[in-house]
Amino acid sequence: MTLNKLCGAFILAASAISLQVQAASVWKVSNDKHTVYVGGTIHILSPEDYPLPSEYDVAYDAADKVVFETDMVAVNSIEFQQKMMAQMVYADGTTLDKVLNADTYAKLKQHMAERNVPIEAMATLKPSLIAVTLSIMELQALGFTSEGVDQFYANKSQADGKPQAWFETPDEQISFLVNLGKDDESGMIDYAIRDIKKLPETINDLRDSWRSGDMQAMADVSIDDFKADYPQIYQDLLVDRNNNWFPKIEAMLNDEPVEFILVGGLHLAGPDSVLAKLAAKGYKIEQL
Repeated sequence: MTLNKLCGAFILAASAISLQVQAASVWKVSNDKHTVYVGGTIHILSPEDYPLPSEYDVAYDAADKVVFETDMVAVNSIEFQQKMMAQMVYADGTTLDKVLNADTYAKLKQHMAERNVPIEAMATLKPSLIAVTLSIMELQALGFTSEGVDQFYANKSQADGKPQAWFETPDEQISFLVNLGKDDESGMIDYAIRDIKKLPETINDLRDSWRSGDMQAMADVSIDDFKADYPQIYQDLLVDRNNNWFPKIEAMLNDEPVEFILVGGLHLAGPDSVLAKLAAKGYKIEQL
């Protein structure tokens, strides 16, 4: 499982399709000389989500290169999966019950029991992997079994011979996942369980906001409480990465190729988003 899929599943879900949308989560960003396209992705979709909004193909066709969060080919390799798992399992005798506080451990045990999974099966997994695994399991139970937007265009661009680039190396993604919530493992598990319990209620709003490109609605549904209740995880997962990516995006606005940038939808929503940073710097932003 790739980190971009995991992170997307951790805090971003999708829902029922509205066929009468007026826009999509795709934007054209330009200065006086150059243009890039920016698309918000859902990292795990349901079969009903296809075909994707046509605006994605408009941006893809106009682009010379597609830019992802990470190297999609590499992170789907067996070597990457093995390397990631080697770092996501305790090898020193540490067990989960010694890492989480008693209340969080009890909640996780009950959550797993309700899904007929013994908590002992997770005894040596690090909390960051458990958190995202819980969300993957829930999304799959809700019918989200198809590849996401980024994987779709990674496959398409590879077949078309269109160049690819990425913001983070696979090793950086592993390091990020290993350290996610490291200072508040119990808080991260608490958030994951709370988020999962809300999925049946919020999933329609989340998918609708992605499908229509309504970033304010996406922020209202998923950003505001996340930022208020778990500020460090919000900082690690979204803000720091947006800040790291932004200079690279600005460089793309000053080079010759036209790039189509595809990142998780939450990176484009809220006051700390990539789109907010681009607007603050005076770039022209047009939603397709």
